[in-house]
Amino acid sequence: MKHTIAVILGSLLLASNLQADMGVDPDAPEQIALPAPDRTAGKPLMQALQLRQSTRSFKATPLPDIILGNLLWAANGINRPVDGKRTAPSARNWQEIDVYIARADGLFRYQAGNHMLERLSNDDLRPHTGLQPFVTNAPLVLVYVADTLKMKGAEATNRSSYAAVDTGFISQNVYLFCASEGLATVVLGMVDKPALHAAMRLRTEQEIVLTQPVGYPAE
Repeated sequence: MKHTIAVILGSLLLASNLQADMGVDPDAPEQIALPAPDRTAGKPLMQALQLRQSTRSFKATPLPDIILGNLLWAANGINRPVDGKRTAPSARNWQEIDVYIARADGLFRYQAGNHMLERLSNDDLRPHTGLQPFVTNAPLVLVYVADTLKMKGAEATNRSSYAAVDTGFISQNVYLFCASEGLATVVLGMVDKPALHAAMRLRTEQEIVLTQPVGYPAE
């Protein structure tokens, strides 16, 4: 028995050393690749505008990875790789809004630079994302977080206004994508932000702006 335990511990130590030799941080957040966005998909803009609406009833069915990837790219992905600019504008190109994804299997952050998800937690934080009971029915809730450290030169009194406007651009992109794909969504302002901030373990310089559940509409 002691010999078996020693072998297991030795194997774990060897694996850790190999990761270090390869430049892999074993404590780094898990990176999850998303399918490349399909930039030719979807309805014409005028049809999406005609169909745009707020919906508060959701199926629990998870979104396929291709739909999730397209959703996040439409929300705030990089559409000009040469200079890293996004599908949504931001004041002074601060790009201060980070998009987090709360699902049953954990909390993730969208990394637009490499179009990937970064797993931050295995906890289901959807109950914290809104005071309305339907937030736990949606398979995912987008959480828009402003990183005020990125807002160089902004007066402290104006940061919240800038962040709110920039979040509005992103959330409208999500509305139009959902209208195009037959998905349900609604922007939520009724959120216990201090509780969600604590649950997400955000820094003091990070501010939650709004949340937005997304999913298939309930029949």
